[in-house]
Amino acid sequence: MNERSELLRVEDLKVHFPIYGGVLGRKVGAVKAVDGVSFTIRTGETLGLVGESGCGKSTTGRAIIQLQRATAGRVFFDGTDITTLRGKALRRLRPKMQMIFQDPYATLNPRHSVGKIVGEPLKLQGLMRGKELEERVAELLKMVGLNPAFARRYPHEFSGGQRQRIGIARALSVNPKFIVCDEPISALDVSIQAQVVNLLQDLQEQFNLTYLFIAHDLSMVKHISHRIAVMYLGKIMELTDRNTLFEDPLHPYTQALNSAVPTPNPALERKRKRFILTGDPPSPANPPSGCVFHTRCPLVIDECRTQIPELREIFPGHFAACHLADSKGSSKIAL
Repeated sequence: MNERSELLRVEDLKVHFPIYGGVLGRKVGAVKAVDGVSFTIRTGETLGLVGESGCGKSTTGRAIIQLQRATAGRVFFDGTDITTLRGKALRRLRPKMQMIFQDPYATLNPRHSVGKIVGEPLKLQGLMRGKELEERVAELLKMVGLNPAFARRYPHEFSGGQRQRIGIARALSVNPKFIVCDEPISALDVSIQAQVVNLLQDLQEQFNLTYLFIAHDLSMVKHISHRIAVMYLGKIMELTDRNTLFEDPLHPYTQALNSAVPTPNPALERKRKRFILTGDPPSPANPPSGCVFHTRCPLVIDECRTQIPELREIFPGHFAACHLADSKGSSKIAL
């Protein structure tokens, strides 16, 4: 992956939602959904983004492709700072960046046929009409493993897995370079999840697509991703390649997540010790001082309570935001 060019760069991205209260409805605070996130994604790469529910993963994905305006920070796509774009300039860029949504039951218009759903982006961009559009829709349905004759049917006639394939076809219709996959398999049966992930991998290889794959299932993220970023309460805790993240995690939060992933070998599973985090994640409306993880961390020291740890490179390509993380592995939890 190192020889590939950089497609996306996210610098200190923040998304804060204001909280209003009082008789006059004044701003009394903010929900810090994303609070200073930075990473890069190379062309043809899949970056997995994992973390507990409510940590800001989906908001990060939406802010990157400008479905949600960022409070601060910059997003560079192909060298262009897209956070500064508005109107026509942003619409011209839209075909290059698409999104596959989490719930295939809620994201397809029940009043529209499959053909209209898949072909609508092409019409909106003024790219195709008439017979040419029909042929393109048929081609897209074949591409995702569906019968082209399904173009005349409606979403309620399909299973969850088939609906997600329709959503993938819609995302592919305008030939994007980058796709945000926002938990695209979490609403599907386990038996269908692997089929959809394999489809995404085949399409990536065929069209040199670049993915941000958002999920909370670590085993599935390991299967599809080249690198993985671990997120907690709006911040990146650790970022490295997939094998290193599972074999030698540096951040205590990542280690706790890893300990919860079952192994397929029953003998090894019986011998494993698990570390279970106590308590609930703090509210993003009132995050703790210092390291946001210190209220649940078993290795917490005084410095953690007062100073925000920088996401720094401990080993080449291996970043961690922990005061104790170093090349000697001093941030390891004793499991």
